[in-house]
Amino acid sequence: MLKRFYFICVYFLSWVVFGTVCLGLNAFCAVLLLLPGRERRAPAVREIIRRLFTSWVGWLHATRLVIVTWHGPDATVFPRPAVYVANHPGLIDATILLARLPDAVCIFKPALLRNPFLAPAAIMAGYSAGVSGVDLLREVAEKVAAGRTLLIFPEGTRTETGRPLNPLKPGFALIARLAGVPVQVLVIQTSGDLLPRGRPWWRVPALPVHMDIHLDRLVRVNPECSAKEITAEVEQIFAARLGRA
Repeated sequence: MLKRFYFICVYFLSWVVFGTVCLGLNAFCAVLLLLPGRERRAPAVREIIRRLFTSWVGWLHATRLVIVTWHGPDATVFPRPAVYVANHPGLIDATILLARLPDAVCIFKPALLRNPFLAPAAIMAGYSAGVSGVDLLREVAEKVAAGRTLLIFPEGTRTETGRPLNPLKPGFALIARLAGVPVQVLVIQTSGDLLPRGRPWWRVPALPVHMDIHLDRLVRVNPECSAKEITAEVEQIFAARLGRA
């Protein structure tokens, strides 16, 4: 009983800390948006975000809410540039991955543009809003070809409860083909539900949660292969790893 009470208290405290830091960061970025030279400041903002997420992961470890273990090479040998694809079992997956990936950008939902707690930092960091179809793919591919890494969840949303994986969308494969970079597969496995699709953040999950992140296969993109073929190959990698789980 005391252990559960501790986790409930620390869980809500963690969201208060996260929200407070987000508010401060986005207030700072809102001021930066009014100044010239947005593109010049984007790398510094991405590094600030990465360091804040690294501190967030450290907090999760210290409080024993979520214990994250990486399997594979360390961050100094992560392929770059590359398109990183991951399954999406929980709400905080992106924060944990962005804490490790070098100079990473991502694609966020258009609704985020109306969120004052998140939008200014996402815009300043050079993240892309998923609103423009083919133009979006070309825009993101240009960023990746210039040397950045891209984090994308090809399921398009969090994995449905009870399923190992939602069907994958081929956008990541098109971006990799346009940019001429490989696809690095990241497989996330958790010991329990960590805010999956359909669960509101205020419903406390069973804690602690152990999260294992596998730096799986690096898929070399052959320009002669279609996006459908690349997507099918990546889906098989996920199925093999998650099936063994």
